[in-house]
Amino acid sequence: MDMRRRNNVTVTGRPDGPTVVLAHGFGCDQNMWRLIVPALAGRYRVVLFDYVGSGGSDLSAWSTERYSSLDGYAQDVVEVCDELGVERAVFVGHSVSAMAGVLAARAAPRRIGALVMVAPSPRYVDDDGYRGGFTADDVDELLESLESNYLGWSSAMAPVVMGNPERPELGQELTNSFCATDPDIARVFARTTFLSDSREDLKHVRVPTLVLECLHDVIAPREVGAFVHAAIPSSRLVTLDATGHCPQLSAPQATAEAILEFLESLK
Repeated sequence: MDMRRRNNVTVTGRPDGPTVVLAHGFGCDQNMWRLIVPALAGRYRVVLFDYVGSGGSDLSAWSTERYSSLDGYAQDVVEVCDELGVERAVFVGHSVSAMAGVLAARAAPRRIGALVMVAPSPRYVDDDGYRGGFTADDVDELLESLESNYLGWSSAMAPVVMGNPERPELGQELTNSFCATDPDIARVFARTTFLSDSREDLKHVRVPTLVLECLHDVIAPREVGAFVHAAIPSSRLVTLDATGHCPQLSAPQATAEAILEFLESLK
């Protein structure tokens, strides 16, 4: 199979520069990075893609079995990197995609040499001694609502995820992105996202890692950022002066600057 077509791969920026791979989260696609790419493209080779089932990917490649676990999304990452011959790339993953990057880095250490985790969460459900931001009942209700009326759920949930109510155009953009996703595929991806528990996987990260959290984020509260930072040896935690779960849209300059500073530190 042609992985470039399957995952709607886009390569831009400096052809001979170090490679940065940008990976979107649930209900989104590579367009979510459009405000960050110009800041990276002058010095880096930038790879963007859509997970199978998202954006402009080949929907015929979708498999409920494969994408019912984060391993399926990590496999997409590895296969795209293999197709492009990527070596020691910096993987920038947003939200649940940060955990897919953790799995991909362990599966293919030759391909991924560093991680940037944007608003990551290894587990969304609270647990003993751990605050993920949602109770088990919260997540059950969220998934039931999504499964019964996906478009209605999208219209209600996207602005909450985005935050920044004084900038309604941001919430509308995320709503449109959610609504563009096939509901059956979204149901599987949502369950994979909100029911996953990747806390143990963090202990196996051996590459330089930047954890980017937002000052106010109802999806991944700051306790989560602190947990991820503590779980990954020698990681760097940066708190952006930003609100919401999508700083690449709500605070693109601050997000790009933090990523660039980390990239420069790797040289």
